[in-house]
Amino acid sequence: MKSIVNILTALCISVWLTVPCFAQPSEAEPVQDITIGQWHLSLNTGLGVITNPLAGGGDLPLVLIPDIAYYGEQFFFDNGRLGYSLIQDSPHTFNLVTEFNSETRFFVDWHPSNIFALRSESSFTSSENELQIQQPSLDITELDKRKWALDAGLSYHYSYQQHVFSVQALADVSGVYKGWRSALQWQMHNNIGELQIKPTIGIWYKSAALNTYFYGVSAKESRNGAIEVGSSWQPYAKIDARWPLNDANSLRFHLAYYDYSALDDSPLFEQTYSMTAFIGFDHIF
Repeated sequence: MKSIVNILTALCISVWLTVPCFAQPSEAEPVQDITIGQWHLSLNTGLGVITNPLAGGGDLPLVLIPDIAYYGEQFFFDNGRLGYSLIQDSPHTFNLVTEFNSETRFFVDWHPSNIFALRSESSFTSSENELQIQQPSLDITELDKRKWALDAGLSYHYSYQQHVFSVQALADVSGVYKGWRSALQWQMHNNIGELQIKPTIGIWYKSAALNTYFYGVSAKESRNGAIEVGSSWQPYAKIDARWPLNDANSLRFHLAYYDYSALDDSPLFEQTYSMTAFIGFDHIF
């Protein structure tokens, strides 16, 4: 009985962690294929991983990834993001949004790798720069836990033919890190025969308060004193591809790259990037 409870707990935590990391609702374009007033539920099953760039942090395996969304006339829920549409005058969309900050995913000290068979370790090593020589990397298991933070703000989307341009600004409303973040993004929706492809490129700006809370070190965490981390620009690129098999099933491929090289002030990083990779099947209920 205890093992069953552990497996169910692992599955719940996997869903909670992987939805914001894989679906990235904070970078999503306006949804056009979901019927108003109906829930959309699909389940991705396959093999994948989110690599953890922090020293001592384990990679997060992706095996079961839900996709949950509901769009009403104005209120909507999309993979962990709750929002209210202020303007829906095509091609313009202007929303109030709130969501959990996803930076905490790197600091989880327990994840479903103990239950699911997939476990992928990074085979790359980063070069030692001058900062790393002066201050050795710190293992995140030796640091205080980073709390989940709730962010809220505004998002704007402009659609032109196959292209979607997005701008957003979000701030911490939970008082956890007391900072903010903003993003610019371009995404294209393209079909090559039956193959549906969505390439995405964008860049995040993250405030010094955000970076210091998640990737800095407090005085009690280090013998060398507190370490603050400045603001940063974080580029990212993604590609998502689907090959429909029938009305309810499709093959799914997703690859994303997030650049953390601008955070070289932090002694927590072992790698300068994080990657998300997944391949499997998507079933719509």
